[in-house]
Amino acid sequence: MLLVLAAACGSVRAPVAADGFADRAREVAERWQSSAEREPWIEGFVPLRNLTVEPDWGRMPRWVGRSTINSAWKLETALPAEAPAPAELRWADGSTLSVPVLAATAAYAGLSKPKSFVDEECPAKGCRPLRVIGVARGEATMPSSRGDVRVPTWDFTVKGLPEPFRRVAVAPAAMGGVPRPLVDGIQEVSTYEVRAPAELQLSYMHGTCDTTYGSRVYETPEAVVVDVDIRRDDVNFCNAMGKTDQIDVALREPLGRRVVLDSSSGVPLLSRSDIHLVEFQNYDPRRS
Repeated sequence: MLLVLAAACGSVRAPVAADGFADRAREVAERWQSSAEREPWIEGFVPLRNLTVEPDWGRMPRWVGRSTINSAWKLETALPAEAPAPAELRWADGSTLSVPVLAATAAYAGLSKPKSFVDEECPAKGCRPLRVIGVARGEATMPSSRGDVRVPTWDFTVKGLPEPFRRVAVAPAAMGGVPRPLVDGIQEVSTYEVRAPAELQLSYMHGTCDTTYGSRVYETPEAVVVDVDIRRDDVNFCNAMGKTDQIDVALREPLGRRVVLDSSSGVPLLSRSDIHLVEFQNYDPRRS
């Protein structure tokens, strides 16, 4: 079903023309329904951050960053080679998932593997070895497709540093992949907030010379495809700056567990998040 809505500011605006939105939204919804990424996104664990947890760089000596980029690791302790028992991931809504846990040796291999590129070469005396002298089980909070979740980690103590390097210990085979955008997709709607069971507030990007004429939505039992009708004003000159605005959209039925999709890129949106999935086009956290 296609709903054409006025902008949320309360003023009366010109009707929003379909302009092919219904066809585009139907294509996006059908693509999502048949996507291999759909089930892991809504039922599994899809990480949205590097598997090596970023330390507090403000507490680290300056040389550590350069040594990390150049993978100057030196193992000086024995690591457990046995995989621990499976761990249970738990989300804020109470849902859980049992996942296999890597052995410390496998986690260290992921932590210490050479980077695919080095943008700052290590001078002869510029890198100090990252001397790993201990390891322990730990936990960290990670963003995922279902919201923030606590995940098991292996925490590697490096001699002389104030905190360990932590590596997510969930086996990559148990993780789902981030959905890829449509070819040349641009993510127009960046995030959303549920204002009422059947009302969303969209955050979207547009140019400073653009005018917003309203929001558009296409609903199926499994997905809600959203769009904002933005048109360029007739001006002779406009800067290249963009801005973020918000607009409301009313649904026919409460959102429930349906996934919200951006019609421009075809990717699912994360509620109240600054993570944009179009930035994952050439990046897979499972291989980080």
